[in-house]
Amino acid sequence: MTPVDATLRPVERADLLAVVRIERACFGDPWPYDAFERLLEEPAFLVAEREGAVVGYVVADATPNHGRDIGHIKDLAVHPGARERGIGRTLLRSALVRLRTVGVAVVRLEVRESNGVARSLYADEGFEPIRRISNYYRDGEDALVLVVDLAEWGDEQRGNDV
Repeated sequence: MTPVDATLRPVERADLLAVVRIERACFGDPWPYDAFERLLEEPAFLVAEREGAVVGYVVADATPNHGRDIGHIKDLAVHPGARERGIGRTLLRSALVRLRTVGVAVVRLEVRESNGVARSLYADEGFEPIRRISNYYRDGEDALVLVVDLAEWGDEQRGNDV
């Protein structure tokens, strides 16, 4: 894989309009501005920038759970014009590293059953399906709930770097 030609950094309030524009370009049922605004302080709300423009983002949070905190990838999108450059994978990996740093043990996410591109990315990163949620999306499509153990994921990442 070639190096990503984007810079990742924590989101800033000034990025939110660009984030919402990407959200609307990528999803038929986009989140509203205020949903992103409420998540500004989350440990893994990151944006990817190319040539001074936000081209992607990931939103992830952590929930305490009896010493085995759970992370949740809430949203991940790359502008259609910036896809197939590894930006989504880099955003995902960076979010997982940040979640692990704040003590998260397991990360979950929901993905449309029909979203083969996203499902392939998640499978490549070690996410495994644990259940299906019927009629999860507003249009009635089912979601698959995927999880990854961050200790195992981190060990695999170190193995790939050797």
